[in-house]
Amino acid sequence: MSRAGELLTTALPRAGIRTLLSAGDTSLLSPARSADEPPLTVPRDPAREAARRELSKRMYHENDPSLFQRVLDAFWDWLGKLLNAASDATPGGTLGLLVVVLAVVAVLAALWWRLGTPRRQPSSSAALFDDRPRSAADHRAAAEAHAAQGHWSHAVQERMRALVRALEERALLDVRPGRTADEAAAEAGRALPAHTDRLRTAARDFDDVTYGGRSATEQSYHRIAELDRDLEHTKPQLATSSAATAPHTRQGAAE
Repeated sequence: MSRAGELLTTALPRAGIRTLLSAGDTSLLSPARSADEPPLTVPRDPAREAARRELSKRMYHENDPSLFQRVLDAFWDWLGKLLNAASDATPGGTLGLLVVVLAVVAVLAALWWRLGTPRRQPSSSAALFDDRPRSAADHRAAAEAHAAQGHWSHAVQERMRALVRALEERALLDVRPGRTADEAAAEAGRALPAHTDRLRTAARDFDDVTYGGRSATEQSYHRIAELDRDLEHTKPQLATSSAATAPHTRQGAAE
C-alpha cells in the first residue's frame, strides 16, 4: 500500500469525513440532527474527490522518496526479477548461475591477459623516431639505462630505435623521416633476408608497446637486444652480388 493509502486509512477514521471536505463541500453534510433521524451518507464521487484533495497536500508527501530513488528502486526490482528468472532457468538454481558468471569473468580475464588491450593498426602508427636525431649508440645507452631500472617498455622502444639507426648508419637503410617500425623491418628484411622474421617480430613488439598499450617484458627486450647484436655482425645480401652471379650460373648451365 502506498504512503497516500496508509494516510487515508489512518486519517479518515480519526478525523472523519468532515475534515476532508472544504468549505464548498459542507453542503453535503449537516450536523447530526437527532438520534431518531437516519445518518447522512456522502456520495461516493464527492467523497473520493475530497479525499484526493486532502491527500494531495504537501504534509502527506514530505517523506516520499525522490525521483532518483524511485528509479533506482525500480531498477533493482527489475534486476532482481531478471536474476530470479535466470536462476530458475539455470541448472542448479542460484549456485549454478553463480558458477556460470564466475566462468564468464574468468574467460574474459584470461583473454585480456593474453591479448591485452586492442592495438591500433600499423598504418596509423606514428614515426619511429622523434625530431631529435641521435646515434645508435645513444639509443643503446638509453635502452640499457631503462633496462637496468626494469622499465622494459621504454627499453624495447629505445633498442628498436638503436637497431634501425644502426642500419641507417651502415647505409643499409636510407635515412627517411617518418619511417615506422613495420616499414623499417620490411626494408631491412630485403637486405638481411635471414633475419626477416625476427625483424618483423621486433617491429610488432615495438608497436604493441608504443601504440597498443601493452607492457613489454624482459624477454621481449632481450630478444630485440640479441637481434641488434646479431645484425651488427651480419653482412647484407646486396642485389648486385646476386645479379653478378647470374651470368656465370647461366653459362655453367649452358656448358
